[in-house]
Amino acid sequence: MTVTAEPSTDLTTAGVPLRWVGPVRVTGNVTSTETEVPLATYESPLWPSVGRGAKLSRLVERGIRTTLVDERMTRSVLVEADDAATAHTAARAVQDDLPRLREITRGSSRYARLLDVRHEITGPLLFVRFEFATGDASGHNMATLASDALLAHLLATIPGIRYGSISANYCTDKKATAVNGILGRGKNVVAEILVPRHIVEKHLHTTADRITALNIKKNLVGTLLAGGIRSANAHYANMLLAFYLATGQDAANIVEGSQGVTYTQDRDGDLYFSCTLPNLVLGTVGNGKGLGFVDAHLTRLGCREERAAGENARRLAVLAAATVLCGELSLLAAQTNPGELMKAHNRFERATGDAHVR
Repeated sequence: MTVTAEPSTDLTTAGVPLRWVGPVRVTGNVTSTETEVPLATYESPLWPSVGRGAKLSRLVERGIRTTLVDERMTRSVLVEADDAATAHTAARAVQDDLPRLREITRGSSRYARLLDVRHEITGPLLFVRFEFATGDASGHNMATLASDALLAHLLATIPGIRYGSISANYCTDKKATAVNGILGRGKNVVAEILVPRHIVEKHLHTTADRITALNIKKNLVGTLLAGGIRSANAHYANMLLAFYLATGQDAANIVEGSQGVTYTQDRDGDLYFSCTLPNLVLGTVGNGKGLGFVDAHLTRLGCREERAAGENARRLAVLAAATVLCGELSLLAAQTNPGELMKAHNRFERATGDAHVR
């Protein structure tokens, strides 16, 4: 499927070229499926690049294996005390009150559940990080609504603290930080594939040894020198942004979503390749999901089925992670060969042009 960007006088929407790529074969603890995925992007070489990775997923027996490791949406609040001792006493009171906090959370939403509470103290400042299950929603508003109720309860029942902020940057939303990778925000998914030697050589025009060496030098050492934060990958943000725009997600969440690690091994000539994405903030219901094209895309992806709460969002998350792996593997393979990357950009970007996607 191709969407053609035609001249328009509509100044209320921004049209982004979109293509369905694949199909991608996915297996794992959430779903086993084979489906095309939608990518909305101005970077036209992304489509054939992800397509090459998708083709590999169909050539290996188990396709791309995905494992949902964890899921939780977070919101941190700030309360202030006169000193650290009072803040510490308040933090202990919050932990002791956890059963009641869970009751309050259940009263704020049919789907929100309080999973855990963590805290940090800096001087007289107490940062409280609430972690929620949010069903099929990404959970931004659900978490904030619950946190409003929880914060009001804390201020009314714990002496010595005052309101600071409903959002305290210890969540952390749409910022590159270490805390999300350590404690989790959104869906934590690992996607991996084992590609036999002959397929690597025939379809990627390289070897497992060369890809593994490049991953160490570029993604691991290069990112370390650049000061990356819990992240070592080539371009997760490209695939995530295209996938998010096509499925009605809050695109700014690619900031934390693209923090992830690419890990590879040369296994006697076969290539083990994995992408770990601990911060996938996405959902299948909520703001933006009622748009016609979004509903159609989610339906085609199999994410509008009658399932238990949360299952459609989990399916979407593992499809997103598999899509990231397809593009990441294809790009790293291309970068093992001098000149291949630029040739691809020249070929596909000049072919599509600036105004139309054919």
